[in-house]
Amino acid sequence: MQEILKNYSNIIQLLIGIIVGSVIGLLLPQVVSFIKPLGDIFLNLLFVAVIPLLFFAISSAVANIVSTNKLGRILGIMSVVFVVTIVIAAIATIIGLWIFPVTAAKDTSAAIESLATNADDTWGDKIVRFLTVGEFANLLSRQNILAFVIFSFLVGTAARKTGADGALFIKFLNAGNEVMKSLLTLIMKFGPIGLGAYFAYQVHTLGPELFGFYAKPLAFYYIFGVVFFFTFYSIYAFVAQQKKGVTAYWKYNITPSLTALSTCSSLATLPANLDAAKKLGIPASVANVVIPLGNTLYKNGSSISSILKIYVAFSILDWNFFEPTTLITAVGITILVSMVAGGIPNGGFIGEMLMISVYGIPNEAIPAIMIIGALVDPLATVLNTTGDTVAAMLVTRFSGERFEEVKEG
Repeated sequence: MQEILKNYSNIIQLLIGIIVGSVIGLLLPQVVSFIKPLGDIFLNLLFVAVIPLLFFAISSAVANIVSTNKLGRILGIMSVVFVVTIVIAAIATIIGLWIFPVTAAKDTSAAIESLATNADDTWGDKIVRFLTVGEFANLLSRQNILAFVIFSFLVGTAARKTGADGALFIKFLNAGNEVMKSLLTLIMKFGPIGLGAYFAYQVHTLGPELFGFYAKPLAFYYIFGVVFFFTFYSIYAFVAQQKKGVTAYWKYNITPSLTALSTCSSLATLPANLDAAKKLGIPASVANVVIPLGNTLYKNGSSISSILKIYVAFSILDWNFFEPTTLITAVGITILVSMVAGGIPNGGFIGEMLMISVYGIPNEAIPAIMIIGALVDPLATVLNTTGDTVAAMLVTRFSGERFEEVKEG
């Protein structure tokens, strides 16, 4: 028992913090406004640390890859894993909705959040903003995280191609990577308090709404999402590393899952995912490329919610969702929403606008789409972020890389 407490002390502390936060959110709502700043401080520390952590993790991983073919193989297999598993999530959701149909009540009083868009923007302008920024300082903003990831990737590639003259810089990248991991360890010591405070806020704000007009579709998402989480991720872990992979994945996936559930932030969960990947024995050449890219481009939870939102909109309008052309289009939209819109600020709303535009959905169904997107966010974030780690396991398996020895404790 003493050994178990030693190995799981951090997780136990996080669970205690979250349980206490949940109780406060339910029974002492007047206290939430006073403790929420503790959660905000913790989240801000993570956001500040994650930018340099990303830079050193990605740049050092790419710089230390000796073969260009090896890097290309990792990226190619990663792309296939991302697309195939997102399509699997979408098809599984369609099958689930066919077996267990749900309906949503109209809520015409719901406010629609307007998005600031530039009507004069061409698709070329959008792509430029999606991939790059105009000033170096803008790279340091988490609003431009995909551009920052691409820049870090290019720095690592340049360092690798420089040869002997770049050796000292590569050592700097490696040292910086270790320092930032140590910084993360220090920040996570504040985790039980920070996550507990933020969880109190989540329970207080979202709790009452879960039992309103959208009970049935939300019940479907949370039940189906939990089943998908444990079933499909276990299958993926088994494919990657057989029974050993399943056991290890669920052992080291607890902290990332709790972080995602509490913060509803994929970016805040990224450091915990990188730490879990190391404990899982995923080689750094894979983990430090796949997980940061997956953080913006790979979202199983968004795939499931995209299908559900389209289904609910069709139900409200009495349209036939299960018509073949509609289903094929839905899967296509889901791939775009999960892999493209995820890297754009307000990507979820952009994805919703995409489906509204493609299907010609009238205004009366728009509030339902937006509200469901907001209310499923906690579980969607868990599915989005923890999927990155199991995807890295699959990439390791199919790229021919070897899992390193898993460290206990």
